[in-house]
Amino acid sequence: MMKTIFVVDDEFNIREIIKKYLEAEGYKVVTFSNGDTVYEELTRLKPDLIVLDIMMPGLDGIELCKKIRSSSEVPIIFVSAKDEEIDRIIGLEIGGDDYMSKPFSPRELVIRIKNIFKRLDKVVKGSKEEIKDLTMYKDRRYIEKENEKLDFTSKEYELMEFLIENKNIPFTREKLVEEVWGYEDLADLRAIDDLVKRIRKKLKDINSKVTISTVWGYGYRVDD
Repeated sequence: MMKTIFVVDDEFNIREIIKKYLEAEGYKVVTFSNGDTVYEELTRLKPDLIVLDIMMPGLDGIELCKKIRSSSEVPIIFVSAKDEEIDRIIGLEIGGDDYMSKPFSPRELVIRIKNIFKRLDKVVKGSKEEIKDLTMYKDRRYIEKENEKLDFTSKEYELMEFLIENKNIPFTREKLVEEVWGYEDLADLRAIDDLVKRIRKKLKDINSKVTISTVWGYGYRVDD
């Protein structure tokens, strides 16, 4: 089935370039010049992924992402002219799946989109895994403790899924970036540290027995 992608950007040329590249890959593309009408169309058209600009008139990308995340886990890739680390962290913290700074390569955007779809397509229906007091449901992409769903963002879940599936094995930050985002980018190593920090806080808040251990000078692991 053809996947539908929303492209939300107030710059006409960027919308058209992204649309051209995505349609060449066989995707159906719906474009928006602002964020005000996107949420309404989300329910009607049910996109498989959203490419979302941050700086837009009216409802900006950050606020739109928060609104979308209140009811949907659709993958979101931020594109923005803002390249400060804090903007990247905020974008990922509120539920973004990836972040690209303008100007960017449309071909790289296509690769990142394919990587997201590839990871989602690998999920086996009905599969679940238990570790200490947590249960991970891979088909529904969430983790729970005592029937209470943990409030993880998409990337927080994907990092936990990889570490749980490979428990007791330490991984470098470079490897974790590659597994979670689908590419190895030294600029995103801090993003892994940020993900780990946020996950640790959420696990501590629910008094979970599961922890992410730091392997000093190397990376991270989850122990069974």
